[in-house]
Parts: sequence; structure tokens; C-alpha cells
Amino acid sequence: MKKSENFWNKNAKRYDRFMRKDRAAYEKLYELIRPVVKARTVLELAAGTGLIAKNIVRAASHIEVTDASEEMITEAKRNNRSAKLHFSVRDMFCLPYADKSFDVVIVSNALHIVPQPEKALAEIRRVLKDDGVLIAPTFTHGNGTLQGRIKLFFMKLAGFPLNSRWSSADYLTFLRQNGWTVRKSAVLKASFPLTYAECVKPAVKGRG
Repeated sequence: MKKSENFWNKNAKRYDRFMRKDRAAYEKLYELIRPVVKARTVLELAAGTGLIAKNIVRAASHIEVTDASEEMITEAKRNNRSAKLHFSVRDMFCLPYADKSFDVVIVSNALHIVPQPEKALAEIRRVLKDDGVLIAPTFTHGNGTLQGRIKLFFMKLAGFPLNSRWSSADYLTFLRQNGWTVRKSAVLKASFPLTYAECVKPAVKGRG
């Protein structure tokens, strides 16, 4: 088992309680996401306990809720009241879905914790339809405040797997450098700035 998966398995039961401090930011996040997923097929990667999926499912037609941690998916299944949610343990770097399977892919607060996030974006591009949308809100830890550095120190002590310390601007640049068109972005106030990014799939260049 990877070290990061073990961290999430151990903390799955505490995750919802931990996220309560950012409830206001997440409520805003749901408001931003619902119109995008309306009547669409959705894949959520690194979904954790399914907080986002459960709060937007009424708008969507179907949501595949996935995470690499078995314990997270076990927690996500609890208190599920929607037949439109389907839960499974999946590795975002190697997905079992066919090319161009989904209208929308959501990956929230995950790209900064995985090694080689550009490889995750390539797999997302593969399973997303040509007119599909990537929604990738991410805590951005690189804005350099003293309070932020203190929080990061204690997160590191706790074993939090942080691989990329982007500022909000750096994160959006990273997405653009990987070919995505950021059509909408916002920075939501949370324990760390939560940078909302709504992206259009990169066009495949034709052979000339």
C-alpha cells in the first residue's frame, strides 16, 4: 500500500469532521458545480467521503464516485440515499473507463497531493468527452503567509502527503501548461485559499 493511501485509510472516519471548518467554502463550491453537471454524466476522482457528489447529485444524471482509498469509499457509501451515485475504488492514473465516457470530471483537492499530477490530467483528458468539462478545485498552499507556513508545518508532522505547493496563480498556470483552457476560476476563502478551476478539454490537433 502506498504511504499516501495509508494516510487516507487511517483518517477516513475523521475526514468529514475535519472538513467542517471549510463548510462555507464548500457550500459555495456546490453552487458553482451544480449548473455545470446538470443532467450530465459525471466522474469524481479522489472523492473522499463523497461530500461533493452527495451535494450535487440531484443536478447530475449519474455520478461515478471513486477514490484510491477503500476506507474512504466505505465511508462514502454510508447514508447514501441516491440511486444515481455509484461507488468504487479506483486509481486516477489508470482508470477502467473507455475513452470519452464522461461529460464532466471532478477532481477536488487532489492534484496537489499526488506525484506527477500532469499524468492524472492526461488520464482525465482520455475519459472526458470532447466537449467535456474538468472541474478541479484545489487548496493552494503556496501563497506564503506566516499562518499558512505554520499550518503546513503541522500538516507535515501529521504525515499529510503534500506534493505541490502552488499559489492560486501558479495552479492555474499549471493547468494551462497542460493544455487546458480555464474558462472560469475563483478563489474561495477557506483554511487555505481554495482555487476553483473550471476547464475545457484541450482540442486534439489534426494532422496537417
